[in-house]
Amino acid sequence: MPSTETFRIPKHRRHVPAARQRTAKALADWGITGELADSVALLTSELVTNAVLHCRVTYAQVRVTLTLNGPDLLLEVSDPDRDRLPRLHDAAPDEEGGRGLALVTALADAWGCRQEPYTKCVWAQFTLAEARQDGVRA
Repeated sequence: MPSTETFRIPKHRRHVPAARQRTAKALADWGITGELADSVALLTSELVTNAVLHCRVTYAQVRVTLTLNGPDLLLEVSDPDRDRLPRLHDAAPDEEGGRGLALVTALADAWGCRQEPYTKCVWAQFTLAEARQDGVRA
């Protein structure tokens, strides 16, 4: 049976650190530590920041869901601006932002986005290190 942790935060920059902290706590509770935990926490910050900055729905909440199912860990970040899907682009060296999805591409085993009836969801999937060593890869 998969383990799931879901929480919501208000769509405001000051709540991004709370999302990262709650993610780190959930991972620690599941015994996930080290580089993988650091990567998932970092990508939580990136995806939540993207949702906060780009969602045009006033007074929205951002939903974060972590699901551990066997060797697979799934991070999902949803917001109610379903028609604004993220796109990967090359950020210029002098740009302050624009590198979040490049980080997701580099650190996750897979990622994508989907439109749901009232929200969009950006997800990142990871495979636990033990499963990688046994030759299993998502």
